[in-house]
Amino acid sequence: MELQYNSFAMIALFSVLFIFLERVIPYHKGQKLFREGFFNDFFWYSIFQSYILGLIIFVFLNYIYSNTSLNEYRLLADVPVWAQVILFLVTHDLYIYWFHRWQHSNKFLWRLHEAHHSTKDVDWLSGARSHSLEILVNQTIEFSPIILLGAAPEIAVYKGMISAVWGMFIHSNIDVRLGKLQYIINGPEMHRWHHSDEEGKEYLSNYSTKFASWDWIFKTAFFPDTDTRKPKKYGLSDTPDFPKNYFKQHTFAFRKLDIDG
Repeated sequence: MELQYNSFAMIALFSVLFIFLERVIPYHKGQKLFREGFFNDFFWYSIFQSYILGLIIFVFLNYIYSNTSLNEYRLLADVPVWAQVILFLVTHDLYIYWFHRWQHSNKFLWRLHEAHHSTKDVDWLSGARSHSLEILVNQTIEFSPIILLGAAPEIAVYKGMISAVWGMFIHSNIDVRLGKLQYIINGPEMHRWHHSDEEGKEYLSNYSTKFASWDWIFKTAFFPDTDTRKPKKYGLSDTPDFPKNYFKQHTFAFRKLDIDG
């Protein structure tokens, strides 16, 4: 329990840090802290949804683990904790890259993912806006091997904390210059282009979350000179009627789909 409290404290600390840096070294100047949809994203997505889905996922996975023969094996019991963290970070990030890429090419999956792209002001909180079904799928796949393979219990906490902090970082409105590190790890320089709403469709690139290397390996990287070019706008200009309310954003994903369009 102490580790969980420390994890929440670390996430809160980084939230404050990112807010501070967005004010001091902003990528886009003049972007407001309490921008459109802030309270919707903070309360409904970050707090309410995260808590409810976390309970559902862990109760379900623990039930499977406790009521099957899986609890007899503990395949990762002898693997050091640091190695387990690296293993799950890399393998899950590779999965996320391909699933994320599929979401942008499949009309049905895009309906679940478009909420994440709907914010017009990308900042430290934007990453929290994701349809509950998308989160349910991704986090079930994220935490299933941790629990079912008998990894150390603290791995789930470490993994969740790193994912939360990194999600805030790559969406933050901070003028970060990672240089050649951007060929390995992902940051705002590349990911903000993924959220751009431009005619050149730069959003069909930079699908990686933590490791930008996937985009370079699979040839989906887009990394222009940030001194001379930045995204001009974000959001869903092709869907101007996208709702602003949390519950309507969820039901909007199930509107009639034009299969031929």
